[in-house]
Amino acid sequence: QVQLAESGGGLVQTGGSLRLSCAGSGRAFSVYAMGWFRQTPGKERDFVAAISRNGGSTNYADSVKGRFTISRDNAKNTVYLQTNSLKPEDTAVYYCAARESTSTSAFAYYTQVYDYRYWGQGTQVTVSS
Repeated sequence: QVQLAESGGGLVQTGGSLRLSCAGSGRAFSVYAMGWFRQTPGKERDFVAAISRNGGSTNYADSVKGRFTISRDNAKNTVYLQTNSLKPEDTAVYYCAARESTSTSAFAYYTQVYDYRYWGQGTQVTVSS
């Protein structure tokens, strides 16, 4: 089992940047593939980015490609989401998620909400126009 805690959200102007962090505690972090999702009120939780447990593979939603970068530091039990060139439509609560993936390739990543078992409580990102 792993506990996840996001941080780094806040209020930023259009075109600005934020680095979100997700710290994991509990079981060894390197057994988990990780993902970032976001959600706005009344809407479903949407995929943003994913990274394999070894950090060797990543995947992004089309809406954030070229602007967001996911990375991880297994020694620090942390996954990051660097968000650049932010737009008002990026405003949402951002969640990190973990899925144990020792039974699959170390390069596997996952893009669906139902793929993940563990979730953080979220961090709010607000982009003003």
